[in-house]
Amino acid sequence: DRRKRLLYRCTHRGMKEMDALLGGYARQNLDHMLATDLPAFEALMDESDNDLMDWIYEREEVPDDKESAVLRKIIDYKKTL
Repeated sequence: DRRKRLLYRCTHRGMKEMDALLGGYARQNLDHMLATDLPAFEALMDESDNDLMDWIYEREEVPDDKESAVLRKIIDYKKTL
């Protein structure tokens, strides 16, 4: 199942901070995520932990080609922690 693979990828990234952040987000939102959002979420999983961390913690601007509604939702989720 696609969603199960995504959850696994979110929780086994290699950087514990990203495992916790993306894993927490995925546990709360993956089951309710629209099928049209899954490709953008999968594409984020292909990015490096360091880049994702910089974007999510807003240390660097998100490049235009990486910008997505899913990434914005993850950034908002991080703010609730």
